[in-house]
Amino acid sequence: MQLSVVATLYNSAPYIKEFVERSCAAAATLTDDFEIILVDDGSPDDSLRIALSLLPQYPSLKIIELSRNFGHHKAMMTGLEHSSGDLIFLIDVDLEEPPELLGDFFAALKKDEWDVVFGFQRQRKGALLERVGGDIAWRFLNLFLPVKIPHSHSTVRLMTRDYVNALLRHKEQMTAIGGLWVITGFKQRGLEFEKRSRGQTSYSLGHRLVALLDSITSFSELPLYLIFYIGCIVMLGSFAMAVWLILRRLFGYLLPGWASTILLITFFGGLTVFSIGVVGLYVSRIFIETKGRPYTVIRKVHGRS
Repeated sequence: MQLSVVATLYNSAPYIKEFVERSCAAAATLTDDFEIILVDDGSPDDSLRIALSLLPQYPSLKIIELSRNFGHHKAMMTGLEHSSGDLIFLIDVDLEEPPELLGDFFAALKKDEWDVVFGFQRQRKGALLERVGGDIAWRFLNLFLPVKIPHSHSTVRLMTRDYVNALLRHKEQMTAIGGLWVITGFKQRGLEFEKRSRGQTSYSLGHRLVALLDSITSFSELPLYLIFYIGCIVMLGSFAMAVWLILRRLFGYLLPGWASTILLITFFGGLTVFSIGVVGLYVSRIFIETKGRPYTVIRKVHGRS
């Protein structure tokens, strides 16, 4: 197999037919030996039914039906795991990323023998708040991570088999795939493209905040070091305050104040709870990883054997 095109399905019913048609046409310009892999991530709409109806028309189509919703990142990794192409083209099915990018990515990959060519936007789409918030989140994330995540990088990417095999060696349950793409290494380059907007996104503010926390706790121990340093600073500050109060008591008049006492208690109480919460995030990750549960559960594979 020379080429695999991998995409996931979740509330994707309106786009599947056009996506498969355009993806097959784009792949056929490069080779006749290709497959289209669609991973149904427990989609609540008619995505699976529509995809299955296309099997007689497209013999290159393979559909992986997961037993429930496991999340976008895990579904993508499952699709990559079941791909067999020497080159793997990963893309979202919603057509915001045109399947025709395959030809441009292939030319760029072969030109300088890259292992990965990924798409990025020069400027994010969406409302001003969404663009500014995304930029702030990216900068904040890169402050904590030991590897730098490319700005405004997208799902769409063309990868070699060697790179994908290395990527699939990562088996952690709480997956932040953007970091995995980077820490896997190899020769990677970005290619700018124009991402089309389809209006309402399925990623709410809550989803984005959870993804940000997952990314930080997956790849950086810096928050734990920050807690240690903050504890040291607070301890030294408390010692200096104690010395100052003793001197005031011995050589002056110390006016008792309820407000300052309550303020200090509230501050240190909040700091303690915050620190325990950060440590708890890491402990919860250890708890989840040590269970050794399956990455995803496949209910059935339809199409190509």
